[in-house]
Amino acid sequence: MKEKTQSKTTLVDIVRKDVKTEPELSYDKSDVERALGFPGGHYTSPGPVLSPLIAAALSVGVYGLLSLVPGTHLNRIFTAHGAIPYVVTFLTTWSIAMLWVKGRKLKLQRRALGLNLIPTDDPGFILTPASAEHVLEKLYESVDDPRHFLLTRRIHNALANLRNVGRVGDVDEVLQTQADNDEGLMESSYTVLRGFIWAIPVLGFIGTVWGLSTALGSFGKVLKTAENMEKLTQELQNVTGGLATAFETTLLALIAALCIHILMVFGRRREERFLDDCRDYCQKYVVGRLRLTGLEEMKPS
Repeated sequence: MKEKTQSKTTLVDIVRKDVKTEPELSYDKSDVERALGFPGGHYTSPGPVLSPLIAAALSVGVYGLLSLVPGTHLNRIFTAHGAIPYVVTFLTTWSIAMLWVKGRKLKLQRRALGLNLIPTDDPGFILTPASAEHVLEKLYESVDDPRHFLLTRRIHNALANLRNVGRVGDVDEVLQTQADNDEGLMESSYTVLRGFIWAIPVLGFIGTVWGLSTALGSFGKVLKTAENMEKLTQELQNVTGGLATAFETTLLALIAALCIHILMVFGRRREERFLDDCRDYCQKYVVGRLRLTGLEEMKPS
């Protein structure tokens, strides 16, 4: 009986190759990165190419707009403090690009919740080893590859080997384990963003320290070369002005890091809600519909 079950599972796994109709949800056509020909990250994780390209374009756009207002205080903040503001601008736009890509990918993942994978409108539908195979076939007809969507991957892994489990609790444990793994994947997808949120203020502090050291060096030269009080006062005004502008680098970096952090909090909250919705869906329509009565007699002794 075990060999027969394995044969059926293998047949379901390759049924996607025999499906001639277009799937309702195509990862290759709907994912923002894959649709543009770039390598896509797993689930809601941004890939390595599209986000930095968007960041480069946004950075050029920012400095293009600043070039329209030369001599202004805003222009000086971004351009008059060495290379640090340029790096801060690029990391900030890179972070925004990653959050935008993650938002688009999350929207695609949410579309799987609207697929009619399991007859949710039929309260009398029961999941058994026999009906699970029909659900799997429907799964392969609805998406091009269940592995590319969090929800369909959970359902597929829970039902593909349903005959190998003996209790509903076994399926529940499988789904709970996958849910925990998905939460770990979600957390790891924010690793780069957290690194940028840490690095941007540090770059601002480096720019400020650099400006302070330059200003203090100028102050020492003023004391050595000033011949009279009037000239000394004039030179000191220039030095104190340099001290004031030195802190603008830190101000720019702190504002950028704060904005990114706020956007990340909202984005992470949306992903957490999606994971909760996937967990509720599996509990209600997979675990709640399972009936394994009599399955023990089907297994070989």
